[in-house]
Amino acid sequence: MAALFEELKANCGDDWAAYTNHSFVRALAAGTLEIEAFRFYLAQDYLFLKHFARAYALAVYKSETLSDMRAAAATLDGLLNHEMLLHVDLAAGWGIDAKALEATVEHPANMAYTRFVLERGLAGDLLDLLVALAPCVVGYGEIGSRLLADSSATLATNPYRSWIETYGGVEYQEIAAAAVAQIERVSGDRLGDRPTANPRWATIQETFAAATRLEAGFWQMGLDAAAR
Repeated sequence: MAALFEELKANCGDDWAAYTNHSFVRALAAGTLEIEAFRFYLAQDYLFLKHFARAYALAVYKSETLSDMRAAAATLDGLLNHEMLLHVDLAAGWGIDAKALEATVEHPANMAYTRFVLERGLAGDLLDLLVALAPCVVGYGEIGSRLLADSSATLATNPYRSWIETYGGVEYQEIAAAAVAQIERVSGDRLGDRPTANPRWATIQETFAAATRLEAGFWQMGLDAAAR
């Protein structure tokens, strides 16, 4: 049961819909997204992954149990030694080599999002950090699953097929499910069996909603770049 996560989503339904059904996502699903929008997004996402790796390193430090330390360390290893390498290969297929990725200037929307996540982790505890990370980790899984199901008839000709298959695939779905399970477990330890009655609930909810809005801003960043 993902009771806490579903409660967080329900309480910011408009923000969640604006993120998971953003026009960037709809165009990606249809295969009509401007190439420059996707290329800009890819380069910024490379920097984003670096900061998320730092966030999971912080999660190791913030963890109070060995199981949570191992979970965060496994995600950190996956980001540094697998996902970032795959991202470099994906970007190369779109004409962005490793040097160009490293030379990318960080967009303010990227900076705002990643620093928000790190700040919540530094100022709060492991739960604050996991909640700030959740819209990305779990949201991409929700988007990928939906897009993979909805675009099955046109997937073969979609230029963004690899992105859809990555986030809609079994491996990433397992990552998203594990992230939800960890949030539920950690929240149980810190908020008890009635999380919405806990004095911390309002802060937890606002962290989730703010991160969700920043995710929507990340999509919009790509569209705005292509429009210039």
